[in-house]
Amino acid sequence: QVQLVESGGGLVQAGGSLRLSCAASGRSSSGYSMGWFRQAPGKERDFVAAINWSDGSTRYADSVKGRFTISRANAKTTVYLQMNSLKPEDTAVYYCAALSRYSSSWYAWATNPRLSDYWGQGTQVTVSS
Repeated sequence: QVQLVESGGGLVQAGGSLRLSCAASGRSSSGYSMGWFRQAPGKERDFVAAINWSDGSTRYADSVKGRFTISRANAKTTVYLQMNSLKPEDTAVYYCAALSRYSSSWYAWATNPRLSDYWGQGTQVTVSS
């Protein structure tokens, strides 16, 4: 079992920045690709960014490319999402997710959040205009 705990959400003005953190703990917590998804009220949970367990390669949703950066630290047990140039449409609950290193679903993960093995509890990000 792996536990994911997010932090760093809050209220920011448009154009501002926030950094989200996700700490993984538990058995084999370093053996996962890590990702961020977000869900706005009344909408589906959408992919934001992910970092591969093996080679550290990254993927981003088109809507955040050039503005958000995903990174990891602490022997792959902590993942960050640096969010710059925030827009009101970035407002959502942001969820950290983990995908087993043994999974063959790295490429499908972005379009199918249900492939995630574990989820965090979510952190609210609100961007005011």
